[in-house]
Amino acid sequence: MNIFETVHDTEHEQVVFCHNKDAGLKAIIAIHNTVLGPALGGLRMWPYETEGEALNDVLRLSRGMTYKAAVAGLNLGGGKSVIIGDPAKDKSEALFRSFGRFMESLHGRYITAEDVGIDVNDMEYVFYETDNVVGVHQVHGGSGDPSPFTAFGTLQGIRASLQKAFGNEEVGQYSYAVQGLGHVGYELVKLLRSEGARVFVTDINQNAIDACVELGCEAVGLDEIYDVDADVYSPCALGATVNEETIPRFKFKVVCGAANNQLATTECGNELEKRSILYAPDYAVNAGGLMNVSIEFEGYNRERANRMMRTIYYNVGKIFKIADRDGIPTWKAADRMAEERIEAIGKLKLPTLGRTHRFPGRERSNQ
Repeated sequence: MNIFETVHDTEHEQVVFCHNKDAGLKAIIAIHNTVLGPALGGLRMWPYETEGEALNDVLRLSRGMTYKAAVAGLNLGGGKSVIIGDPAKDKSEALFRSFGRFMESLHGRYITAEDVGIDVNDMEYVFYETDNVVGVHQVHGGSGDPSPFTAFGTLQGIRASLQKAFGNEEVGQYSYAVQGLGHVGYELVKLLRSEGARVFVTDINQNAIDACVELGCEAVGLDEIYDVDADVYSPCALGATVNEETIPRFKFKVVCGAANNQLATTECGNELEKRSILYAPDYAVNAGGLMNVSIEFEGYNRERANRMMRTIYYNVGKIFKIADRDGIPTWKAADRMAEERIEAIGKLKLPTLGRTHRFPGRERSNQ
């Protein structure tokens, strides 16, 4: 892999390789774009088979964060970080504190949060070394579990999609196939059932399925979810479930869920358009968690967070309008909306080099 050529093609501003032999740290921080503000994106720990695989993952994820923040209307850029290691056996205080010191050396250009393989205890150690962490425990002025906000934001995306597809927002009038009943999926199911909606569910965890059945949901097999005769398909687990094998089976009129990277390829987005299946772009719909932690910059307020989630309805609706305006699929309209905002703001100011964020009301841990 030619790293400089790759970074040039992906238009990243900065890629930082972090290594500390004593702590066992091998990490990569990717800052994609800071035109709108400092780069925000989670820290992931995963046993990547190769360093090239880790690099490709962090470059892809950080670019996605740029687009998510831009469409969400936040004054944030996109970044991501990965630690190469097995989260089940390679974690230590020294590892995360070492990573935190590398983060601090970036002077606020990158802000991190929890992601796959990372929990609140790990982030406590990172927080020992840098203030540039969001989603920390409430005792430090953080916002806690973002799942309810991501689910509530997804519901706003569903409302906007129903309005576009059916001309009304009556959630309870329609049926839903929810794939994935983790923290976000389960919260979404509760919201849908509270509106009286018919909900089909599936998951690899039988306990999660049983909990949803108690709420009045109908359980189906893992592969059967694609054949359900429901109005809305709501993927809330794995990515790439909208693919060339599943699309021909869809009876759905709408695809709107909380999972990342729902389209296996952009061509799959085009195929949904050809079949008149409305696709609500995932990074616009699932931005609730990002919005929630962004409020920590000014002092966290739960009521304000709930109000902010409602803007997802308008953001998704704007994407549909751009798609109609330009005669393009909705996935491309979302990218265009993000790019237009970045371009417009980019003409006003230079990237935020050297900006340091301050978090009000933060109580530091004892070191």
